[in-house]
Amino acid sequence: MGTTVRAKRISRSLSILPITPAKRNVAPPLARFILFAFFVCSLPAVVIAQALPDLTVPPAVLSRLQDRISHGSVEEKRSALFEIRNLRLESASRIALPALRDKDPMVRATAAAAVRFLPKSEASAALQPLLNDASEFVRREAAYALGDVGDGSATSELLRLLQNDKILEVRTAAAIALGKIGDTTAIPSIVAILNKRATEADEFLRRSAARSIGQIAQINVTGDPTVVTPQNFLPEKFKDLGPSDATGAVPQIYARSVDVLTAVLRSKSESDDTRREAAYSLGAIGDSRSLDVLRGFVASPDPYLAEICKEAVLKIERRMKTTS
Repeated sequence: MGTTVRAKRISRSLSILPITPAKRNVAPPLARFILFAFFVCSLPAVVIAQALPDLTVPPAVLSRLQDRISHGSVEEKRSALFEIRNLRLESASRIALPALRDKDPMVRATAAAAVRFLPKSEASAALQPLLNDASEFVRREAAYALGDVGDGSATSELLRLLQNDKILEVRTAAAIALGKIGDTTAIPSIVAILNKRATEADEFLRRSAARSIGQIAQINVTGDPTVVTPQNFLPEKFKDLGPSDATGAVPQIYARSVDVLTAVLRSKSESDDTRREAAYSLGAIGDSRSLDVLRGFVASPDPYLAEICKEAVLKIERRMKTTS
């Protein structure tokens, strides 16, 4: 049975519990309450959270999850951590902290996503040591989690990972996380990835780097880390390009980025996805120097690239109007 269906049934059962026919032989109120509490506490925490959206998770549920993390098997620990992650609550995330030091790397990796609903600074401090973990899987998941947390205190450690880790997937996770955090000090190191010759093996890393540059620019203008490329295929009047907060000259830190992203967009040796992300980033940066190259691809046979370039041109033109 799906989680949503179970949640709806629980909600309905809550609404009818007080209605009991007077003539039936029913258990005393205290016994009914105990039975119901036992039933609720035996359910997955995410079902309870969906059924009771306006209430905190019962302490008995948190106690059950804590007990599984402390004494359960590897799979029981991971199951509890998945429930904690789905609750998206600080109180639940705090229970997952000891699992970051579990002897099993699969448990540590799963815990990384479960603690990210703590206050940003606390979650970042708890996750950063995992970037030095012996397991590449743990390092990768910790990097992803730090990106979701979005705290700038992790920038330097993620840059170290991006530059020095021997595992390509870990470096890619670091590039993605840096984009979500939005710290402009990461831009030179991310641009350096695109300066290297493109190979099939590092396609996902290059694609992630190309997107992260634009994501950083977008966050610093709008505060929104959400990226959808292209936003849609509708006419211009139906496109929501976000708030037009960008004014004045483009910050100098993006100057080198524009040159490199332009080269990526033009290069036939780059993957389609990497070129699309480069076009998005040129629009997010908003430098008028990019208009000509972007306009040159609005009729591209690649419909996604063409639409992304159209949206990028609209963003830059709007910025120019706002500035003038």
